[in-house]
Amino acid sequence: MTQNWIAVASADHVRQGVDQGFMQVCHGKSSPLRRVKPGDRVAYYSPTIEFGGRSKLQAFTAIGVVKAGDIYQFDMGGGFSPFRRDVSWLSAQKLPIHRLLDVLEFSSVSDHDMQVIATDMQADLTRMGLAP
Repeated sequence: MTQNWIAVASADHVRQGVDQGFMQVCHGKSSPLRRVKPGDRVAYYSPTIEFGGRSKLQAFTAIGVVKAGDIYQFDMGGGFSPFRRDVSWLSAQKLPIHRLLDVLEFSSVSDHDMQVIATDMQADLTRMGLAP
């Protein structure tokens, strides 16, 4: 069964993952990524522009579908080897969350919520597995 996930990271970190085709969560921990399966849908929410920065963004900044394959570790140097999972990121627009606060269910990330987010981000609903 396809699940929907909201991940949280600064926009600068999300951009790195989108540019390289992966997702990374919780400072590279493996256990959250083990729950995410190929075919699942993921949207990134970015509270800030830069990691540790004070400039608020409060927007969805990426949306995509998890690719086949397992999680893996990547050596970033300096003794930091975070776990990652590959994602097929879609072309999409940044979406301020305040536009959706009265629409999203958020008790869990439902297909309805993911479809609302994807639609407002102008992402390809067919590639997301969500019928328009």
